Amino acid sequence: MISNPASSTKIADLISFLDASPSPWHAVQSVVARLDSFTELDETTAWNDIPTRGYVIRGGATVAWKLPSGSSAATPFRIAGAHTDSPCLRVKPQPDTDSAGWKQLGVEIYGGILNNTWLDRDLGIAGRLVARDGATALVDVRRPVARVPQLAVHLDRNVNESGLVLDRQQHLTPVWGVGTTSPGEFSEWIGSESGLDTPPTWWDLCLYDTQGAAVIGADQSLLASGRLDNQLSCWAAACALNAAQPVDHIAMIVLNDHEEVGSASSTGAAGPLLESIIDRLVSTRGGSNDDLPRALAGSLCISADNAHAIHPNYRERHEPGHHLVVNGGPALKVNANQRYATSGETAAAFQVACEAAGVPWQVFVSHNNMPCGSTIGPITATRLGIATADVGVPQLSMHSSRELCGAEDPEFLAAALTSFFS
Repeated sequence: MISNPASSTKIADLISFLDASPSPWHAVQSVVARLDSFTELDETTAWNDIPTRGYVIRGGATVAWKLPSGSSAATPFRIAGAHTDSPCLRVKPQPDTDSAGWKQLGVEIYGGILNNTWLDRDLGIAGRLVARDGATALVDVRRPVARVPQLAVHLDRNVNESGLVLDRQQHLTPVWGVGTTSPGEFSEWIGSESGLDTPPTWWDLCLYDTQGAAVIGADQSLLASGRLDNQLSCWAAACALNAAQPVDHIAMIVLNDHEEVGSASSTGAAGPLLESIIDRLVSTRGGSNDDLPRALAGSLCISADNAHAIHPNYRERHEPGHHLVVNGGPALKVNANQRYATSGETAAAFQVACEAAGVPWQVFVSHNNMPCGSTIGPITATRLGIATADVGVPQLSMHSSRELCGAEDPEFLAAALTSFFS
């Protein structure tokens, strides 16, 4: 057990990671910054020599690997997968609008947000800017610049009895100033914030809660932050790959984008990114047509994506006998309908990894009346035929602008993934 999570250097690093990663593109940069002596490869160039430690970046996704000494082209892979994106508000291409003397930003809802959690939060803006010639630049406006104001209770007297109902188009438009908006005002402003010489013509921009990640609780047993789902798993995967000492397999992480909207993109798990990188690692190292399917058949994937901890105020929503507790270790996520990819064999493999690392573990199954979501696990397993287990750190407030987990569990997950690799 971790005696004092608040003083843990790893939790301090996770907090730094979360605060520096307000968008998928920033999350990728945070992962790469933590990879020790890894070499970046460009997908558009010929790969004539594969580094022992290498990585590829494609937009808001990355794949990184560590080769064991003397590995053959048919050496199997051990893969830890996660996703870099989180539900949020995204700035529309033409966001300049105003109403009743307020300057507002047009936003599009990305993924399955909890609508009410975006009310009355001080919001920054971060993501990727794209110039007319296709050049890109990251931007992160860390100070509060926007806010979605809630209607006063005096003007909605029954809100506490009948519940808050928000129209996603009408009620979630942020204010970011007073007066009337001129066309192109936002483009000029965000361009000046990024230091670009000319305003960007396109962007992929996320609004985010500027309150930083923090260890909380009288006993400092909890971690609160935005984007715990699923940047916590990205951080754990990067830590594990750094510490991995693979012997008879290739250690690899794949951090996909667009999981929260179905994974169907060039950087999502349903796209060709992982398959393409694995294929090139095999072929560039002299592999034959037979070596790739041999490598995949012997491979194993852990899909790490947070799970639902037992909620003390809604115990009836959880499956009896499968209650997840925070600081009880990562959970094996099981679903007979294949919303999770875990099988008996892959569950046993993760159990062995946890036990070797001295890490507690739990089992999650959804209540039959509460269908579960899904992850990149079943998609990866289907696309590549790799045996996969779905696991995740238990948390509350999933898809809120600010989420909550145990302060010990992130280290437990990182240790289990390290054991899985090594």
